[in-house]
Amino acid sequence: MRHDIVEHRPMRVNHSAALIVGGLLVGALLSGCSSPGDNPFTVFADPGKYQFHDCQNLAAMRIFWKRREDELKLLMDKGERSTGGAVVNVIAYKSEYVAAQEELKVLDATARTKNCPPPK
Repeated sequence: MRHDIVEHRPMRVNHSAALIVGGLLVGALLSGCSSPGDNPFTVFADPGKYQFHDCQNLAAMRIFWKRREDELKLLMDKGERSTGGAVVNVIAYKSEYVAAQEELKVLDATARTKNCPPPK
């Protein structure tokens, strides 16, 4: 009686995929080493965006983004009172609201590193 011989092949790992995953893990670990006040983690805002702005320009941009954040918060609060408002908020306003908050984080961190006076 002949038994079929099952050939066991070692599992091959795609080396480029392993390098990419390893690189992402190392990057994530190293990003945790930075101080949160100097380099905030953001998804929508570029941390170096305001690097070459002076304190006056930073203050003006902060006013703009604070007004935008307040406006979006008001729209989201108003939408919560209506039927289906939570869904509308997520679709229409949430990403913009988070982006405005992140812009404010980046502006505040940049202003701190440049020793600008605190916002009024």
